Parts: sequence; structure tokens; C-alpha cells
Amino acid sequence: MPDRFSRDALALLRDAHEVRIETSVDGTKAHSTVIWVVVDDQGRVLIRSYRGPAARWYREALTNSRVTIDVAGRKIPARAQVATDDGRITAATAELRAKYPDDPATPTMVSEGVVSTTLELVPR
Repeated sequence: MPDRFSRDALALLRDAHEVRIETSVDGTKAHSTVIWVVVDDQGRVLIRSYRGPAARWYREALTNSRVTIDVAGRKIPARAQVATDDGRITAATAELRAKYPDDPATPTMVSEGVVSTTLELVPR
């Protein structure tokens, strides 16, 4: 299994304003919601929960790391990993500010209560 998404998938994720993430606790009943996704200069795909740790999709991704990203009708299977290092967290914050500079949700997405929900997506 590759440790990075293809260039094609990275470009699609980098350019998408919003994507859908599909999560499931038991692997059968999928839940889908809209999220933001960013790709940093190292090709890492990073996501964060606007609603903090209480968001359903976030809790489900922690329980079952197998997620699917739906972007422009293309399903991208991924595994969600908690980003515990400052490099990934800082990169996610910088990329969110750059990609969504004028969006009223951006201040929340880079706030102290939300940065701890940073996840990295890797191929599965």
C-alpha cells in the first residue's frame, strides 16, 4: 500500500472546496458529512473537525479509521490517523487559512478548541 495518494488524487483534493467523508463505527452503516480538506506542501492530506471532538464523523473516524472521501463523484478510500505532531497541526492551520481566507468558518477551524482534531488521511 502506498504511503501517499497519487498526484491525481492530491490535485483533486487540493482543488476541492468541500468533500464528503464517509465514516462507520462497524464498517456497515455509513454516515456521510461535508468537510474541508487541505493538502500541505509535503503532499499530506489533512482534515479537521469544525465541531471539535464531539462531531459524529470525527468520533467514528477515531473508532474505525477506514474512511472514504467523496470528491467530485470520485470515491477515495483512506485511513484516518491522529496528527499528534506540531508539523502536521501547523501545516493544517496554515493551509486552511490559505485555502479559505475569507470564509466565516475559518477562525473556528484554526481555533484552539479545534486544532486537536487534526487528522491525516493516508491511502488504504
